Amino acid sequence: MGKLQGKVAVVTGASKGIGAGIAKGLAAEGAAVVVNYASSKEGADRVVAEITSKGGKAVAVQGSVANVSDVERIFAETKKAFGKLDILVNNAGVYEFAPIEDVTEEHYHRIFNTNVLGLLLATKEAVKYFNGEGASIINIGSTATQITPPTTAVYTATKGAVDAITHVLAKELGPKKIRVNSINPGMVETEGVHSAGIIGSDFQKQFEAITPLGRIGQPEDIASVAVFLASADSAWLTGELLLASGGLR
Repeated sequence: MGKLQGKVAVVTGASKGIGAGIAKGLAAEGAAVVVNYASSKEGADRVVAEITSKGGKAVAVQGSVANVSDVERIFAETKKAFGKLDILVNNAGVYEFAPIEDVTEEHYHRIFNTNVLGLLLATKEAVKYFNGEGASIINIGSTATQITPPTTAVYTATKGAVDAITHVLAKELGPKKIRVNSINPGMVETEGVHSAGIIGSDFQKQFEAITPLGRIGQPEDIASVAVFLASADSAWLTGELLLASGGLR
């Protein structure tokens, strides 16, 4: 029996990359998983198919976490499909880098609306569905807040907000038996990193050179940490920021 047998999880932004890896990791340990996606139905359906082909339970539910009515629908569909909720993974996020001279209102709001407002809206709604017997919220931050790379002022600011929100909500929701932690990855090989041309580039080599374990991460590296935080193995952890970065800080 898996560590998460009988649990129900929502993973936002789970059609690809880290979110897809986490959805598959939770399902492998027995959780029924809602694979949320904003636009990539094909990717979400592929994740669901992979989970169900291995005997797991999963459904895909469309919705933007930056939109209140979408968020309400995501959790209503979760209850309809699986009857309850135990785990929320706030993974949905966007990244777009720009030097300060190119920062615009649109750039700011696009990134903050998903990375910060979306996390808050999803968490607010999830709290209504947790049953009081203990729940786990897992935020996805970034080691960007530690290494503060140039041209990432807006993106890194959103992840700094995630760090702060994690600490606040751990205190606020602890009395309701809801644990709130954050996984802060370093560079992870995802579809987005591939499409940005980073894989095989000098930029990747530079990252690997300053990472003590000498490589960039894989989605399954993050998924195993998410399983730990979702399970009773981490029952005494809340308000923690776990750097999942191969030692990069």
